[in-house]
Amino acid sequence: MDIKSKLKVDANFSMSSMTDIVFLLLIFFMLTASFITPSGLPVNLPSAAASSIVMQKNSVTITEDLRYYVNDKEVVLENLEQELRKVISGPDGSVTLHVDKRVASEFLIKIAGIAAKLQQKVTVVTKPE
Repeated sequence: MDIKSKLKVDANFSMSSMTDIVFLLLIFFMLTASFITPSGLPVNLPSAAASSIVMQKNSVTITEDLRYYVNDKEVVLENLEQELRKVISGPDGSVTLHVDKRVASEFLIKIAGIAAKLQQKVTVVTKPE
């Protein structure tokens, strides 16, 4: 009498759920990486106890030797307001300031005043302590 079991164990492994997880992780990291837009300019940022991630569209960078950049394009201080006016999309936008820690605060205040005149919110970029 030949008795065969009706319950057979399938030795194959389905990879479809594993590929779904990998693609979800890939999408997650691609989306979160786009929120952090580092400035490509060499600026030694000041440190702060708390810092948050802000989506930046328009950035102004002031280097240690007082060179001004609007979205990585070098401008002189006299033309900074016109360049900012070109790149902003409208009122209630935001301008992100990348200011070297050795730059005097008067230059920071001057740029923040220009941004406030253009009805933009000002965010100062820092690195965490």
